[in-house]
Amino acid sequence: MIGTSRLCTLIGIALLPFFGSAQSKSTNPPNWYNLDYQTDGVRGISTEKAYELLKGRSSTPVIVGVLDGGVDYKHEDLKDVMWTNKKETAGDGKDNDGNGYIDDIHGWNFIGNAAGENVQYDNLEVTRLIRLYEPKYISVLPSTPLSEEERREFVAYQKMISDYTSKLDQANFGNTNYGRLKEELDIIIKKIGKDPKDVTKADLDGYTATSDRQKMALRMANRELANTPFDKFYKDLEDGVKYFSGQTKYHLNKAYDSRSIVGDNYEDASERNYGNADIKGPDADHGTHVAGIIGAKRNNGIGIDGVADNVQIMGVRLVPDGDERDKDVANGIRYAVENGAKVINMSFGKGYAYNKETVDEAVKYADEHDVLLIHAAGNDAKDNDIVKNYPMKYYTDSLGAVLGEASNWITVGATSSGLDDDLLASFSNYGYKSVDVFAPGVKINSTMPESTYKEQDGTSMAAPVVAGLAALLRSYYPELSAKEVKSIILKSVTKIDDKVKVQIDGTTKKVYLDEISVTGGIVNAKRAVEEANNYIQTKK
Repeated sequence: MIGTSRLCTLIGIALLPFFGSAQSKSTNPPNWYNLDYQTDGVRGISTEKAYELLKGRSSTPVIVGVLDGGVDYKHEDLKDVMWTNKKETAGDGKDNDGNGYIDDIHGWNFIGNAAGENVQYDNLEVTRLIRLYEPKYISVLPSTPLSEEERREFVAYQKMISDYTSKLDQANFGNTNYGRLKEELDIIIKKIGKDPKDVTKADLDGYTATSDRQKMALRMANRELANTPFDKFYKDLEDGVKYFSGQTKYHLNKAYDSRSIVGDNYEDASERNYGNADIKGPDADHGTHVAGIIGAKRNNGIGIDGVADNVQIMGVRLVPDGDERDKDVANGIRYAVENGAKVINMSFGKGYAYNKETVDEAVKYADEHDVLLIHAAGNDAKDNDIVKNYPMKYYTDSLGAVLGEASNWITVGATSSGLDDDLLASFSNYGYKSVDVFAPGVKINSTMPESTYKEQDGTSMAAPVVAGLAALLRSYYPELSAKEVKSIILKSVTKIDDKVKVQIDGTTKKVYLDEISVTGGIVNAKRAVEEANNYIQTKK
């Protein structure tokens, strides 16, 4: 799922984030993630320093598959770096290159149909699984005789019900409280007589509340307005209302099922040729932001500079507002591989899998074709070694036992620009074995649809920083394999000697990054270039 980005305490309990935190109130430059700690005083990845080392060196274009919710391929800062299928004729309704996908000029959309209709909302995977197992197990008692396989399913079903109920309770609570807060603020704004974008803290301070609810709304607003303009606070509130409404209407609604729009045989995981060529879809915010971090046109005087400077972005739409489906993920990986991608970014994840074997086979297929996969660790402040986040780098059997590990995979957690124990993003998942590296993921400014720009937080932002670095290395050092690029990225991280705050079992503790990740460091482009140079010299 392309989810929200950070956890915070709101209205008395921990809810999904829409309001600022200490990490989101920095005054760093909007391109801080590309900057250098020694020169600029922020823990960016030293992208600009890397390009100083690469001056005069030639590069080759690298295709990066952005598997996401949609990419605005007409964006002013992306249009020149979009992958174009030169074997296909735009708009003629024919599969000119014979790859099975009609008019796939800039990529493909696996959650739409040939008539141009698109899935926008879908369930969480846990909702879909409950809908599948409920008819069989809803009336089963713990004492009911079951086969060994049925017993495993029943135990899993009981856990799903527990998780689902917790999510539904939280969504209902959020719906009520975000809705009430917005309702009261709307009344206050109307009485103030201004547009929300023009309201100031002084306006709120000068307003006399007429009810206890208004007093509470003003207290909450003032708490946030110390460092956040009212218009941003109000927009975040609107997003919160929209998010929790979507949870109850779509994500957790067992009666809602949008898959019929696609028109595929969903149970046939081998089916490949479905969807349409609309890679933007109805909501391209997240995917456009991710694409810009990877490769927004550098040094063009427009917007931002992506990490990679000779990249072609291939849009592969497969993530709805809800959880992605394993069949689509597998097909998205295969499509990107077959059409030339050498790096694939996957800024999505979920807590349950329906057909993990199909995804595992696609990951192996990418490995066989020398493609590096970059995956976001997730935004639940959880230990991925314990709480699973799918897809994952581990191959497993039907019982979940680990059979092996993908050698062409990097899992990325998120850091902030902080220099103290707030360095680790408060929302970031972690894992001594399962999370490989960290990268900047707080207040990341990037492209948004309709040629706009916005700061966002999340491991969804950290992963494309690493994907951009991987593309940079594969562009300037095309002789390197996916496994070699992975090794170079992991070996060249900036090790952090200070402890950072992390949530473990609901308690804030201080640990070293090497206690909660494989490498214990933040990726560093300059050091990666130096490592690549040394590695190639050693091979000669």
